[in-house]
Amino acid sequence: MPHRKEREIWSVSELVSHLSGLVDRDERSKAVWIQGEITNFVHHTSSGHMYFSIKDQSAKMKAVMFKWSSRFILFKPKNGDQVTIRGELYVYEKDGQVQLKVLEMKNSGQGDLYSKYLQLKECLELEGLFTRPKRPIPTYPRRVGVITSAQGAVVRDIITTMKRRYPLTQIVVLPVAVQGMHAAREISEAILEMNRLADVDVLIVGRGGGSLEELWAFNEEVVVRSIAESLIPIISAVGHETDHTLSDYAADLRAATPTAAAEMVVPDFQEITQRFQSLDTRLHHASTKVLERKRSKLGSILERPIFRNPGERLEQYSQRLDYLERDLRNHAQSKMAKHALKVEQLSSRLDRLRPHQSIALYQEQLSRLCQNQLRAMKVTMEREGNRLERNVEKLDVLSPLKVLKRGYSVVYRFHQSDLITSTSQIKLGDLLKIRMQDGVLKCQVFGTEEQGDE
Repeated sequence: MPHRKEREIWSVSELVSHLSGLVDRDERSKAVWIQGEITNFVHHTSSGHMYFSIKDQSAKMKAVMFKWSSRFILFKPKNGDQVTIRGELYVYEKDGQVQLKVLEMKNSGQGDLYSKYLQLKECLELEGLFTRPKRPIPTYPRRVGVITSAQGAVVRDIITTMKRRYPLTQIVVLPVAVQGMHAAREISEAILEMNRLADVDVLIVGRGGGSLEELWAFNEEVVVRSIAESLIPIISAVGHETDHTLSDYAADLRAATPTAAAEMVVPDFQEITQRFQSLDTRLHHASTKVLERKRSKLGSILERPIFRNPGERLEQYSQRLDYLERDLRNHAQSKMAKHALKVEQLSSRLDRLRPHQSIALYQEQLSRLCQNQLRAMKVTMEREGNRLERNVEKLDVLSPLKVLKRGYSVVYRFHQSDLITSTSQIKLGDLLKIRMQDGVLKCQVFGTEEQGDE
């Protein structure tokens, strides 16, 4: 009876390592294409790696896509996406599981046209075409150029909306094909032609909604570059709100629809009118308040004592002049006394020293100082006197009596001090006092005449 071989017992690590070797030696596991649905998707932002499972109706497998492979994806994966994956199988020895290392991923629902869209978008983004500084849209455009199809509701809606909102703007329509083989070339040439003529302030480039194929002319590189290089600001108005073309990214402003573009490019004339009316009302109220404030200030100025009784202010200046004259005299006397004392002291010293040769010189110097002091006092007195006379003359000019001397008069009610300034304040039979420069007239009103009746 042959010897029976003993049963071989493996450790878990040995078995997982054996399984890993089998997978590594299988050439078919190095280039696996799998189609399925993404689930349990996790994107680690710190490392950049993507972890998820790929499943179909009856099976599921774990997968990982490392950062250096995921950077070439043309879309953002998420749970529920149907994808086609190219990868290779390997054994993650820590869990003993066969996993898929993803090298390439493509959205299964993504056609060749959409792939071309994404690739061109990424290329132009890297070039910086979409991040250039945007040209400002004028607030009140003089002329607006419209590049779209000559048929259909789009051009009619744009013209109708602009004429309704701001009829002052002129509209220049340059018809082009918006889909088909020659559409991209016609749109690009129309933009170049508008820039060559330089006769419009802003351009609207667009068309109505449609499928990706129908809107494709606005994804062509020649159109996108023409929009980006235009010297005239451009509003892109392609399709509906959910449609996004590469022209939208290159334009200076995107409108959800062509009608919305017409509303964005011109202001609302009714709103402008209402704004001007509001400003006019505010200006009227502000000017009225300013006039009232100035009138009140003028009234308060006229109520000041200097205008009601200018003689009182003159008396104050006269009294102040008296005080100044007294102070000046006292100051001069004090100075003279000090100098006299000093002279006496010096004279005493001279007597003691008997400097016969300097006596005459000092006497002459003393005489000069006395004369200078007297002249200075005289000049000061004359200057202050002239100043007083000028102030008196200014006050005299402001005196109400001067006005009366020129033939004017002031009218009061007989037993009141309020001035009469208008014929509307009196009636027939009223007793009045008329103040003139040399007296007062006591009168009674027998009739009135309006200005201009003569």
